Amino acid sequence: MELLLFLILVLITINSILIGFFLFLKPVLAIQIQKRFYERINWRIEPISIPKEVRNTKLMGLFLLFISFLVISYIVIKSIR
Repeated sequence: MELLLFLILVLITINSILIGFFLFLKPVLAIQIQKRFYERINWRIEPISIPKEVRNTKLMGLFLLFISFLVISYIVIKSIR
């Protein structure tokens, strides 16, 4: 059971790193994907300021990367003990 939880945590962390890099490197594409998703569920969203939205998306990607690397550090430290 402990191994299964460990593997799930590692998979979630790897996915978070990939998403974080995507948000940081391709913020405009991420915003377009979000807009298309909301249009499919009958909502229309439009940022008031595109430059602010791009900046915030990049910051969100960096934050996700930071948290993911903290989790990886925790996994490594926990496995050493």
